[in-house]
Formats: sequence, C-alpha cells, structure tokens
Amino acid sequence: MSKVSQLRELSEEQLTHEMREVQQQLFKLRFQAASERNDIPASVKKLRRTVARIKTIQRERELGNA
Repeated sequence: MSKVSQLRELSEEQLTHEMREVQQQLFKLRFQAASERNDIPASVKKLRRTVARIKTIQRERELGNA
C-alpha cells in the first residue's frame, strides 16, 4: 500500500501501524543487503519513499489541525 490516495484514506492509527511495518521491512532489507543480495537497492528505495509519503501525510494532518 504505497499509493498516496490509499494512504490518505487511512486513520492516524492505521498510518502509524503502516509506518512501523514499512520500517521493519526496510530494516530486514538493509540487513539482507549487508549480508548477501545485490537486488535490494530498488526495494529499499521504494520503501524509503513510502516512509516519506506517510510522514508527509502525518505532517499535513498535524498542520491542518493546528
């Protein structure tokens, strides 16, 4: 779930949960990249962008409520 429209439909709690899941996946991929695989960079890039999207949406909501 990385499309912005799908992420915007989530509640704050669901966004936080999604963020945790993505960060766990990112950690696992980085660990694999350090140990063996070479096909990881594209996946890492995709997950990093998803994290950025989630943080952007959270910040927009924070500023919108202020």
